[in-house]
Amino acid sequence: MSNYVIAFWNLENLFAPEGFADREPWLEKAVGKDLEGWSKELFERKVEQLAHIIARMNDGAGPDLLGVCEVEHRFCLDALTAALATRLPTRRYDVVHVDSSHDRRGIDTAFIFDSARLSVDRAKVFSYFVMRRTGTRDITQATFRTTAGNEFVALCNHWPSRSGGPANESAGFRMTAGETLGYWHERIREERGDALPVIAMGDLNDDPHDMSLTIHAQATRERDDVENATSARFFNLTWNILRQSVVDSAGNPRTLYGSLYFQGNGNSFDQILVSRPFLTGRSPLRVLEGTMRLEAYPEMVSTSKNEGPIRFGLPKGNPAKNVDRDGFSDHFPVSVTIEEVE
Repeated sequence: MSNYVIAFWNLENLFAPEGFADREPWLEKAVGKDLEGWSKELFERKVEQLAHIIARMNDGAGPDLLGVCEVEHRFCLDALTAALATRLPTRRYDVVHVDSSHDRRGIDTAFIFDSARLSVDRAKVFSYFVMRRTGTRDITQATFRTTAGNEFVALCNHWPSRSGGPANESAGFRMTAGETLGYWHERIREERGDALPVIAMGDLNDDPHDMSLTIHAQATRERDDVENATSARFFNLTWNILRQSVVDSAGNPRTLYGSLYFQGNGNSFDQILVSRPFLTGRSPLRVLEGTMRLEAYPEMVSTSKNEGPIRFGLPKGNPAKNVDRDGFSDHFPVSVTIEEVE
């Protein structure tokens, strides 16, 4: 019997340094002002901070599979895996990445995985673009195989933001993203059969109760509804972590009410969804439901009840004012453990 820890983290604007030679001209025009002062030293510090947290996951062994978003370029992922290699020398992290030229800020979704424990079929890596008038966000799909030969499909999501407020037209964009995820979940079942486990993760920019999840992505908190479904449905594990007790960076006990905070309120935008085969025993891979958690380590938890993670930030022309070198991201990672019965 083997266990696999699967996690997701929004890395918050992991851009290559200012003046990066491989940055496309259109992207330089879009983000160049925000990156003024984003030096090679600051970039490397940010990568080290992210690697520090990733290496703490799974009791200090690091995750077996990590979905990420808000990454500009493969260069950034290579820098991160190199930093992880110094902390976790027994890991052999590799990357699944599809470069997106569709998002207006050039940020991508990707996977980092331990190639000693998981292999990936590069011919079965797909990227789906969620169309909207002002830009797109992508969903990256990959099929992974364990060393025992069992396959599962993983989909890494970054849904359109709430710019302008959740009640305005931006909600429709996330409903479209939910429909896109739900559509491809059904296509996977049609092409590969309904016994193949599917896990979807990401920053969905909506809470588990929003229509983009419950109606459009067909993601529910009712486990038996998914176990008994004949269509493509997801069990949303995120309902289990709407509140979590932690210790903050000053060593004080604190309760978190989401994976990120905005205007003093917690939101559970970072979610993990699993399909029926992960629940019913039809596959050798089974989700351990009680292991779903926020990866909120004391050094990254703000002491303010109105804030969640301690951000690293972007300089936006003034590194001294806008960057916290001891910060990490504006999101906490989330994780779950998958059990493989051999």
